[in-house]
Amino acid sequence: MEDNGSNGLRVEIGRVEVIHRVEEPPQRSTWQKLKGRLKETFFPDDPLRQFKGQPLKHKFILGAQFFFPILQWGPQYSFRLFKSDVISGLTIASLAIPQGISYAKLANLPPIVGLYSSFVPPLVYAVLGSSRDLAVGPVSIASLILGSMLRQEVSPSGDPNLFLQLAFSSTFFAGLFQASLGIFRLGFIIDFLSRATLVGFMAGAAIIVSLQQLKSLLGITHFTQQMGLVPVLTSVFHQTNEWSWQTILMGVCFLLFLLFTRHIGIRRPKLFWISAGAPLLSVIISTLLVFAFKAEKHGISVIGKLQEGLNPPSWNMLRFHGTHLGLVIKTGIVTGIISLTEGIAVGRTFAALKNYQVDGNKEMMAIGIMNVVGSSTSCYVTTGAFSRSAVNHNAGCKTAVSNIVMAVTVMVTLLFLMPLFQYTPNVILGAIIVTAVVGLIDIPAAYSIWKVDKFDFIVLLCAFFGVTFISVQNGLAIAVGISIFKVLLQITRPKTMMLGNIPGTGIYRDLDHYKEAITTPGFLILSIEAPVNFVNTTYLKERISRWIEEYEAEEEQTKKQSDLRFVVLDMSAISAIDTSGISFFKDLRMTLEKKGVELVLVNPLGEVLEKLQRAEETKDIVKSDSLFLTVGEAVSALSSTIKFQVPADHV
Repeated sequence: MEDNGSNGLRVEIGRVEVIHRVEEPPQRSTWQKLKGRLKETFFPDDPLRQFKGQPLKHKFILGAQFFFPILQWGPQYSFRLFKSDVISGLTIASLAIPQGISYAKLANLPPIVGLYSSFVPPLVYAVLGSSRDLAVGPVSIASLILGSMLRQEVSPSGDPNLFLQLAFSSTFFAGLFQASLGIFRLGFIIDFLSRATLVGFMAGAAIIVSLQQLKSLLGITHFTQQMGLVPVLTSVFHQTNEWSWQTILMGVCFLLFLLFTRHIGIRRPKLFWISAGAPLLSVIISTLLVFAFKAEKHGISVIGKLQEGLNPPSWNMLRFHGTHLGLVIKTGIVTGIISLTEGIAVGRTFAALKNYQVDGNKEMMAIGIMNVVGSSTSCYVTTGAFSRSAVNHNAGCKTAVSNIVMAVTVMVTLLFLMPLFQYTPNVILGAIIVTAVVGLIDIPAAYSIWKVDKFDFIVLLCAFFGVTFISVQNGLAIAVGISIFKVLLQITRPKTMMLGNIPGTGIYRDLDHYKEAITTPGFLILSIEAPVNFVNTTYLKERISRWIEEYEAEEEQTKKQSDLRFVVLDMSAISAIDTSGISFFKDLRMTLEKKGVELVLVNPLGEVLEKLQRAEETKDIVKSDSLFLTVGEAVSALSSTIKFQVPADHV
């Protein structure tokens, strides 16, 4: 106990035996700092660490395995693994064939292009990809975006050859963009698609994709080219005279069958083969029914004759000039980002289930090169699809050989089985697409986002309604824009809090959070939880000034004048500072000195402390008597300088 006079208040001051000195950060040259920053930005996984200390020959082997993962697991491949991969490869082929045809129709491309895209890209990915479970091929969302964006300027029915050229060119730019992200280690760009954005976007896109299938499910021939909810429904109900009861009957029956088998596959994963084989079985049965009853003469439209043979080269169809170049590049970037995000997310999901690592940058390069090669072999944008990958995983795949088996199966189909699809009804393709995209509507995830973060839920709704009512690309852009605004808001308006002491300890915590925490007389202890830079210094000045005014106003209610002597800033969460931030500390110190208050800094991190020490105007701030390692030590060391005087009638 310390007695501050006969009329004073007796205050208990905790003693700290040792005051730890704040150490200066180790000296590093500008080049060392730049090198460290670049390494953490572009090489956080340190991919070259495996080459350290290795002989030259082994470095070449490791380098080859790094760029071609098949060389890593290939030498240990066995017949036992091959049996599992054959089963899973044939299973996903049964799903890939009808889905490939369906998704090509969704992209307004010839159905055969969907099968082409299920042949060459899986072979490329098997050599370059690092995921064992990813099943490669066309996907619904990328198909929808590709078709809708290109259709804005070119009609797929009016000029099908030009539309096909633009599709292949967009695929080339998508692959180039994806590979560039991997090569230059820029994968953090796709992180701007937050989970909330993706959940809302996928759900909205699933609604749009499903509504687009009403054309096939109802047998409508004159259908709107727009993608919004209102135009589609308007077109549906304005063309009721074109509805075909035969088509509706067949569509409803097979759609219910496919949804039922999907439900079985979800509830009982061991029965995955039921949901995996259902689309192909539906194609076979519906084709036989159309052929047997000549249903194409009774209002049920069919695919028609498909070209036989393997993928023809298409490098001569790539367009790198002309009036549509901007559209092609924009379409390529948008579809590239969406398909890359889906592929990496799916790969990491199943890698976590099997406890192995998927290299994000390798995946970007693999998917990108796969699409570049695909654009030259009559393929459009492909990636790893969740539905196919889930079937691949449940079927027991062991390596990427399952993709090779699937590709070989598709090759046999292209060479010998194409005539069998001539009588396949378009309505069954619509039913297959609807069944596939239903899984993209993740209601539990949306509910979880609502419970955890209301702002994220607003982002989700913006993505959903933007895609549904405006357009796919604009809805995505709106959601990304709001997500970026949220990040900017967190940077420009960083969280600040007033700390108090938890009685009986040297711990200081947020007064609003810990109700038992109490303020320390003479001290205003604040914490800033963000970097201090040019975008938030003005806000921090205003906010700290308000903290001081509130403290003084509260003190004046019980005393004639404030006893504030120290403003203690806990800098543990300030990871960086710039020149504007340094000026902020200088101005804050000057403002406090005019009030007779001293500024005290607690635990500034290495880079922050170094910059404060180097700046002439802040040298006085980082003196030993105003710099402490913990808030508790600062309060203990400075409390002895305070004398609290109160009137006798208050004692």
